[in-house]
Amino acid sequence: MTDTTSAPRPHPHRPRPRPGPRSPSPAFLSTAGASALYVGALLGPSLLLLPGLAARAAGPASLLAWLALLGLSGLIAVVFCALGTRLGSSGGVAGYTAAGLGARAGRAAGWCFLAGVVAGAPVVCLIGGSYAAAAVGADGGAAVRAGLVLLALVLAVRLLGVRTGAGLQLALVSALVGLVLFAVLGAAPTARAAHWTPFLPHGWSGVARAAPPLMFAFVGWEAAASLTTRLRDPRRQLRRVVLIAFAVTSLLCLGLAAATVAVLGPGAGGSVPLADLMRAAVGSRGPLLAAGAAVVLTLAATNTYLTGAAALLDALLPSGTAAGRRGSLAVVAATALTGVPLFALVGTGVLTTAQLVAVPTALFLAVYLACTAAAVRVLDGAARLAAAASCPAVLALLLGTGWPVLAAAAVALAAALTPAPRTGDHPPFERSAAVQKGSPASGV
Repeated sequence: MTDTTSAPRPHPHRPRPRPGPRSPSPAFLSTAGASALYVGALLGPSLLLLPGLAARAAGPASLLAWLALLGLSGLIAVVFCALGTRLGSSGGVAGYTAAGLGARAGRAAGWCFLAGVVAGAPVVCLIGGSYAAAAVGADGGAAVRAGLVLLALVLAVRLLGVRTGAGLQLALVSALVGLVLFAVLGAAPTARAAHWTPFLPHGWSGVARAAPPLMFAFVGWEAAASLTTRLRDPRRQLRRVVLIAFAVTSLLCLGLAAATVAVLGPGAGGSVPLADLMRAAVGSRGPLLAAGAAVVLTLAATNTYLTGAAALLDALLPSGTAAGRRGSLAVVAATALTGVPLFALVGTGVLTTAQLVAVPTALFLAVYLACTAAAVRVLDGAARLAAAASCPAVLALLLGTGWPVLAAAAVALAAALTPAPRTGDHPPFERSAAVQKGSPASGV
């Protein structure tokens, strides 16, 4: 309420000042629009590769790995939905972790996420390069070269500061969903029941090997942090958004995984399963359509990832240390220095595609391990139970990635052991975490 008694009165002969232009009200997302953006955060180029990797490791039983991880994904969705509604943005995964485990753990989670994005960008470009090479019938070496070209293009775009707008993201998500549905439904008449036997060609160990890489397809639930600032009523809308996103991604993942096995049979273990399904659906033009979609999706998705990584870098460092363009330069340099050696290792056969996928997967799993562990302390009720159930499952998947877990541990330890700033100019997520200790959420 305005205190009118102390407000200065206008001079009787002086014209009243005209009110300035009102600041535009924030453009809030509708539930449908936010759901589409959330689906876009969950679905990416990794969906074009992982069904083939899973089928190679476990055969038809790979569907069991998909089902198990969808269940775990649902629990993680509940956790991040609760964190988003109770803690708001709070620095994203770094803030969520810091709220429950302290600032050092928050730094570790943030840097693991940043490293996961940097290591994941070459993987995404390699997926796009594989589809481009398959469209012209080239070999694996051409896929690596095409991936390098895509990586160079996306880094150049990032240096120019081009951002992927919400409208373009929605269009790309719609295109990916439409392409997957068209491939699955179009290839369905060529499905064979015989392709489901033997169901466990590599035993249960094959299912266990298939599970960790598939987790790369379910990275994106942490987008709840950014959505809370774009919803008019986050507490009410975010639950609906998460439910819609989970339903859509579950149907697409299961549909593509089942079609890969049922239609492709012994050839289901390839690196371009969607192209093979499109060939079964529309003939020789199918791989060209899949390649075009894969390349566009790769460029847009990787640019989005790196844009977010640059913003995250600004949040992880004290204010003014890496603001604006310096954050983008650092992310571009780190991605180039990481991507070129990884492509060289894949091109020479030292690393396989599955092993390359395991590197960012391990880093993202380390982030989810920290967030679910923090959620056990921060949340209550059903969300706390979901966190308690998902935390050991995430740990098991992290250990199942093999040697990349050492890379994740190294990044986490280096970040956690880094001394905090002494100047008092702490990163934003640490300031948010300090506020959260006195908030209602800290006592639940």
